[in-house]
Amino acid sequence: MRPHAEDSGRGAGPGPAALRELRRTSILHVDMDAFFVSVELRTRPELRGKPVIVGFPGARSVVLSASYEARSTGVRSAMPMANAMRLCPAAIIIEPRHSVYYEVSRQLMAIFESMTDLVEPLSVDEAFLDVGGAIRRLGPPLEIGHLIRRRVASELGITASVGIAANKFVAKIASTYCKPDGILLIEAGQTVAYLHSLPVSALWGVGAKTADVLARLGIRTVADVAATPLASLKKVLGASGEHVHRLSMGVDPRSVTPVRLEKSIGSEETFSVDTWDDELLHRELLRLSHRTASRLRSAGMLARTIALKLRYADFSTISRSKTVQTPVDSAQLIYQVASQLLASLGQRPMSVRLVGVRAEQLEPARQTSLQLSLDRRDDNWRSAEQALDKVAERFGSKTVLPARLLEPQPGPDRPDVP
Repeated sequence: MRPHAEDSGRGAGPGPAALRELRRTSILHVDMDAFFVSVELRTRPELRGKPVIVGFPGARSVVLSASYEARSTGVRSAMPMANAMRLCPAAIIIEPRHSVYYEVSRQLMAIFESMTDLVEPLSVDEAFLDVGGAIRRLGPPLEIGHLIRRRVASELGITASVGIAANKFVAKIASTYCKPDGILLIEAGQTVAYLHSLPVSALWGVGAKTADVLARLGIRTVADVAATPLASLKKVLGASGEHVHRLSMGVDPRSVTPVRLEKSIGSEETFSVDTWDDELLHRELLRLSHRTASRLRSAGMLARTIALKLRYADFSTISRSKTVQTPVDSAQLIYQVASQLLASLGQRPMSVRLVGVRAEQLEPARQTSLQLSLDRRDDNWRSAEQALDKVAERFGSKTVLPARLLEPQPGPDRPDVP
C-alpha cells in the first residue's frame, strides 16, 4: 500500500493517465464496527474489552449488535437473546437507544457526502461510495479511505472498516476481510487472483445450503467455481448459477446509486406473551408512535401515511393504513391515526403476538409544511416532543416518558424491526 497523504496542499494532482488508473479502483464500502455497541461505549468506556450485547433482555428478543468479545463466543446479530445468553452468560446487556443511533447515522452519512455525491447507504451504519470524482481534490482512493476512517474516529468516536475495489461486490468483500478497524485495497488487476483465494461462501448468494450442494461436487473455493463450466453450475443451482459464476470472475456491473430518502420509518414489538388486552395494545401503540416520531424528526422527515400492523397468535398478519391531510412527525398525531386504524379492525379473532407502526410517503420537513396545521395543539405537541428528543439524546430514552408509558406492565421485549 502506498503511504497516505493529508487532504490539503496536493498541488497539481495526478495526470490523465494516472487518474484513469486510480479511477479503476474507486469504489469504497465503508462499514462501522459493531455500530450500536460502539455508540454505547462512547459514554460507557469502562465496558471496552468486555462482552457487550445491545438488545432487550427478553426470551423472545433478538441481538441487535454484539461486541467482538461477545462474537468470539458465537453470538451474532439477529440471534435470539436466549441463545446468546447461553453462549455468553457473562455478556453485559444494554437496551437500545434508537434515536441516538439514527442521529449518529445521520452524522456518518454527512461525512460520506462531504467526500462525494455518489453515496449509496445500505443501512444505518454502512454505505458504498464512488470516489472517482473526488481524486483530484482528496487524493487516491486509499488516501480517501484513510481520511474517512480518521474523521469517523475523531468526530463520532467509533471505528470504521473500509474496503476499496473496482466494484461493489469486491469492495464489500474487502471490508469484511479487514474487520474490525481496518482498511483493504484490492487493485483492479488483482481482483480475480484475490477472489480465487477465498472459500466459495464468500460469494453473494452462496449460503450454507448452497455451499453444501457445491461441496458435494468438489467445489469449495471461488477458484473452483470459476473453473466449473457454466452449464454445470446452472444444472445444479438453476438461474443463480450464472450469477455465481460472474461473481467468481469479479464481474459486478452495478453502479453506486445515491439513495437520499428513506421510503418508510417504523417500529414493531413482539409481546412476551400473546395478548387480548386492549389497554396494553394502545399503550404499546403510543410507545411505538414515540419511537417512530423521534426517528422521523431525527431524519428531518414528515409522513403523509401512517400504517398499523398486527400479527396474531397463528402468525397471520394484517395491515391497515391511512393518509393524513397534513404530513406529520408528532407522536401524538401518529398515535391518533394508529388508534383509529386499530378500532377499524373491530373485534379481534384471536390474541395478538406483534404490533407495529410505520410512517410512509415520507417527505423532507419544511417550516411551510408545519404551518399548514389548523390546530394549534399540533404545534404544542411537536414542541413538547422536540424537548423530549433533546433530553433523550443527553440522558437516555427512558429519562422522560409520557405518564401512560411509566405504568408497570408485562411489556413486549423485542426491538425495533426497521
